[in-house]
Amino acid sequence: MTARALRSTTQRIQAQAEAKDLKKDIHALVAELAPELLGLLGVGPITAAQILVSRSHQGRFRSEAAFASFAGVSPVPASSGLTNRHRLNRSGDRQPNRALHTITLIRMRLDPATKAYVARRITEGKTVRDAQRCLKRVICRRLFKTSNGSTAPRPGASWTLIKRLDTT
Repeated sequence: MTARALRSTTQRIQAQAEAKDLKKDIHALVAELAPELLGLLGVGPITAAQILVSRSHQGRFRSEAAFASFAGVSPVPASSGLTNRHRLNRSGDRQPNRALHTITLIRMRLDPATKAYVARRITEGKTVRDAQRCLKRVICRRLFKTSNGSTAPRPGASWTLIKRLDTT
């Protein structure tokens, strides 16, 4: 049993080292392809890589609304009678939605401007989840503009990212 426990511990340590090496590789690739994404608060190398891979190439989405719908953060009307509200979109690709959720949580914890935005939405009568949904939409808009800006990666650059990750 001792030998088995030591083997298991060794495998976990090796997996952690491999994950750390892969994260370094991803960071280097994202820094090469889209350094402006890494400059945004809450966007790390893994979330930036997910945004790049999901975006695929320049011009895939005709507008930031199309990108938001793809990522599952576009508002869906949920009105009934005199109640006029929107709910969280459950469709779309879940991976960019997860990346946006991670960015949202980090910004809600660290950024004073984001904290003020959420507080303002709550005072407007929204729940915390509704405020977070609105914040995801704002962050999605910012990511779209940043990734499609003048310093955006060349067309097909995210495919280069995928090919390089597949070969390592």
